Amino acid sequence: MAIQEGRAYWANVTLPNTKFEPVYTVDLVIDDEVANDYESRGFKVKTLTVNDEVVGRSINIKRKVNGPNGMVRKSPKLLDRNKAPIDEIVGNGSLVKVQFNEWEVENKYGNFKGLDFQAMQVLDLVSYKSADGEEFESLEGGEEF
Repeated sequence: MAIQEGRAYWANVTLPNTKFEPVYTVDLVIDDEVANDYESRGFKVKTLTVNDEVVGRSINIKRKVNGPNGMVRKSPKLLDRNKAPIDEIVGNGSLVKVQFNEWEVENKYGNFKGLDFQAMQVLDLVSYKSADGEEFESLEGGEEF
């Protein structure tokens, strides 16, 4: 298994992303030297943009929930810096280490490579901010929206 350190974006670790098919996933922003290494070995590396700002080059590490023959895969482990299990939502920009397995398969449709998400260790958590109204300013003197 490999371990890679970087900044996490759009991390779905304990709960899968269900926009399309359910998947545990993270876009991991890595330095250029590491990105070049993954790219040279045939893995997809993309330039990640957040709010129209380039944050760096990233690899996508994921684990599909549903496997062959009705198999359901467990979520990756989520640990704090002391390797204790945590139940947090990992916010964009958190410094993490991700454990994964590299895989490759060849079939009649071509040759495919990927990174199977095993676990994440959070080194510096950026709190996830939801749209719950915290950012509203107080309206003084009966002002209306």
